[in-house]
Amino acid sequence: MYRQLRVAVVVPAYNEAQKIGDAVATIPALVDHVIVVDDASADDTSAVARAAGDRRGHEPIDVVRHGDNRGVGAAIVTGYRRALAASADVVAVMAGDGQMDPADLPALLDPIADGSADYVKGNRFLHPEVWTAMPAARIVGNVVLSAATRVTSGYHHVFDSQCGYTAASRAALEAVDLDGVFPRYGYPNDILSRLHAAELRVLDVRVRPIYGPHWTSGIHLGNAIHPIPWVLLRSWGNRLASEARARRRRAAMS
Repeated sequence: MYRQLRVAVVVPAYNEAQKIGDAVATIPALVDHVIVVDDASADDTSAVARAAGDRRGHEPIDVVRHGDNRGVGAAIVTGYRRALAASADVVAVMAGDGQMDPADLPALLDPIADGSADYVKGNRFLHPEVWTAMPAARIVGNVVLSAATRVTSGYHHVFDSQCGYTAASRAALEAVDLDGVFPRYGYPNDILSRLHAAELRVLDVRVRPIYGPHWTSGIHLGNAIHPIPWVLLRSWGNRLASEARARRRRAAMS
């Protein structure tokens, strides 16, 4: 419980057996419900995650395993639905590879607890370590995608669009068509446009960038260049269409 809010954390994971244990065990005690979504890993991700729940020393974690690999966006949506069914008031997302600092979690929860935001996302570019911690190729790619997402999402004040460290209020998740969220890489860009179409408040907060010496990523040139421009165009079109429908409804009511 955090400031009278029941907090759930969704941890999407794919072949993270070597890192998921520490990622789960270090989730703060303020979190009431931890949901690990194993997206059909070929290793022991699920078993290691369950064992880490025992190390954490709180209620057992909830491990959900997809029968087939659906993508990180789909894994997060599965976790969102599980959290809503468990009566969570706010749902955060933390990666299974330990790339998100647990100490930053309250900063994401506070604006929702204060009633000043519906969806809060991390922005590593607000942290002074980003220029030395984040790989140069990631900085360039992120700047380009963040600039494009500002246009397609309608949120011109947000940056670091690819940062997956987020917190969403229950109301925000219930207002968005979760079934329509893009299931793979590109989901952060897509969900922002859906939040804007639902007229929800999104806020950036500073989070620490973490890239260890043995850091690797499942994102590479092929799976980034192919879907993301299409996702951005689709999201832009969907947002504009949703906003046009909303304007027509308001005009009909006036």
